[in-house]
Amino acid sequence: MGFDVGFALSTIPIIVGAIGATLFATVLSCVGASAVGFTFEIIRRSGGAPGFAVRFLIDFIRSTPVLAWLYFIYFVLPFYGIRLGAMTVGVLALSLYYSGYLAEVFKAGIDAIPKGQQEAARALSLSRRDTVVFVIAPQMLRNIAAPLGNYLVSILKATPYLAVLAVPEMLGRAFDIASETYRYAEPLTVAGLLFLALALVVSYGVKRVEQRLLATGRR
Repeated sequence: MGFDVGFALSTIPIIVGAIGATLFATVLSCVGASAVGFTFEIIRRSGGAPGFAVRFLIDFIRSTPVLAWLYFIYFVLPFYGIRLGAMTVGVLALSLYYSGYLAEVFKAGIDAIPKGQQEAARALSLSRRDTVVFVIAPQMLRNIAAPLGNYLVSILKATPYLAVLAVPEMLGRAFDIASETYRYAEPLTVAGLLFLALALVVSYGVKRVEQRLLATGRR
């Protein structure tokens, strides 16, 4: 049974119809992973028991597979009365999983900032929050634009994991078509090409943002 181009084209509208769920999960997971990862790094730098606990948590997150987080949140938490929707579980799992990696990215970005910047902020009597928001964060973003963008693309490519929870994202729709027609090559090829197109668009956008940040830093 050869590859049927006509059938492949007929699957495009169905799979494209799920692109909204894919982008929704990607955007929320990117925001969640960035927020949690940055918070982890700030707490880790504070030292003491909280810093040690966060260091252990980051290592633990990075040492476990993303599917383990998905299954744990979706199947284990209900035993303790915590029931979440499939999309919520997917976003939460991806956010937690990639927060561990982004914490390391933020660490490298902060370490690249000259020590004198924070000393100057203390000399000006800036609060810790103002120092983080107005001194550290803007310079850190210029330092980590490229690796941060790579992880954002990785989160996009990780959204097919949500298919195991029946989240209606693109790969899930492709498998639905395949299970109904017993033709896997066409829908999976279409889904793969759509993911490739989205990844290229995101990569281009990240590159443009990186160029703008670098140009701003030179002024």
